Amino acid sequence: MNLIAAVDKNWAIGLNNKLLVSIPADMKFFRETTTGKVVVMGRKTLESFPNGLPLKNRTNIVLTSDKSYNVKDAIIVHDMDTLKEELKKYPSEDIYVIGGESIYRQLLDDCDVAHITKIDFAYEADAYFPNLDEKEEWVITADSDEQTYFDLEYYFYKYEKKKA
Repeated sequence: MNLIAAVDKNWAIGLNNKLLVSIPADMKFFRETTTGKVVVMGRKTLESFPNGLPLKNRTNIVLTSDKSYNVKDAIIVHDMDTLKEELKKYPSEDIYVIGGESIYRQLLDDCDVAHITKIDFAYEADAYFPNLDEKEEWVITADSDEQTYFDLEYYFYKYEKKKA
């Protein structure tokens, strides 16, 4: 399975259920990477999308403890066991965990690849991605040249978990 996120220099990913910044090239990378794939998210992540609707041209799976929660065109699961059963229906390489913080933390150990856009700036934040640079089992296997968006510098990184 894959993780995909944009993080700031402190591995922050959000504030008040919103992304820290919207960088068009990062959004394009996210779209191109996840279109036609399975995206796994928490309820708050889904609700942060335009009109709170699932992403088009993807299988949207939402994990929420709210048993009455229902969204058209999304698969709703209420616990990790049910989520893992549901994910068995899809090729692992086609599954992308897209947030938020608690979903990333719960599924990190099940993932082998992380696509991380690192923004060279520290934002005020209340949600964080696990810091892969501090985890021995994760290694950077690809990176981009410096990208810029106005005065922001950022890089695309691919992390992979070392094979045991």
